[in-house]
Amino acid sequence: MRSIDIHAHLTPQCFWRSTENGGDWHGLTREQNARGHELAVIAGARSALPPRARYTPEQRLADMDSLGVDIHVLSPYSGFYNYHLDTAIAVATSQDSNNEIYDMIQSWPERFAGLATLPMQDVKAAVAELERVMVQLGFKGAMIDDKINGVTPDAPEFLPFWKAAEQMGAMILFHQGGNTVVNSRIKRYHLPNSVGNLADRAITFATLVMGGVMDACPDLRICLSHGGGYTCQGIGRMERTWHNRPATRGQSTQPPSQYLRRFYYDCIVYTESALRYLIDTVGIDRVVFGTDWPYDMEFDWPVSWILGLDSLTQDEKEAILWKNLERLLGL
Repeated sequence: MRSIDIHAHLTPQCFWRSTENGGDWHGLTREQNARGHELAVIAGARSALPPRARYTPEQRLADMDSLGVDIHVLSPYSGFYNYHLDTAIAVATSQDSNNEIYDMIQSWPERFAGLATLPMQDVKAAVAELERVMVQLGFKGAMIDDKINGVTPDAPEFLPFWKAAEQMGAMILFHQGGNTVVNSRIKRYHLPNSVGNLADRAITFATLVMGGVMDACPDLRICLSHGGGYTCQGIGRMERTWHNRPATRGQSTQPPSQYLRRFYYDCIVYTESALRYLIDTVGIDRVVFGTDWPYDMEFDWPVSWILGLDSLTQDEKEAILWKNLERLLGL
């Protein structure tokens, strides 16, 4: 039984090396808080890094073996999107991160594949880096945020990026970075992550659909992390609005529910009933395996969790764990 994880993050070793003894990585630094926890410092903002974020490739492989995960489709730490920094810095950190992933793929081709990080604040630079990693380095796609400096992905300036991603056959994984839509209202109880993360994903689905991106790019491949957030649970209300308030349709040519199967969704929904609902709503061929390694929201024993679900057939378990991603990414 194979398992291929599309949602596994990398905090590059070049960051750790460069920031030793007060050094910096393209202007990013590192410090410890009073409890000795490592923090990345980016333009004055501090972001906590879990202990396993520092794992070497060999340590990662040992952890993968213990969890029963055969392949990590590596994506750089979302805290290093760096969209708010100068383009030159974002290009440099993106290339360093992507090159490190490439080196890991070259060293362990049976265990690693790559999703790039891109300097999305500059569409031409983002397309150039996507082309570099796809054509020269053999990556499978890229991971980006639900918004670029507050701008949603349906904005006209991003259409050339979507056209390029479609042409290259890139899989684009959406994953929040930093603030979510909830941050401006409340920061307590970790709600910006536990609730805002899911709300952001539903907004991304809606904007790509109503903004006309999915119609303009019929072969575009997009994966919505964390089970697509509230997308499936909220599709009925989106549908009702689409029918009853025509002005809200934007550039979409069909009701929102007709686009559900245009997307892929990882299995990180945490409960069996939620996963069963996701499968029944979008189809088993649209659901893929993800863990959120190495963060605290990951599954404790992800492969065992899938295998132990009574409501899934053996064929469904195999489709999620490896068959769908094997087909989609050629692994």
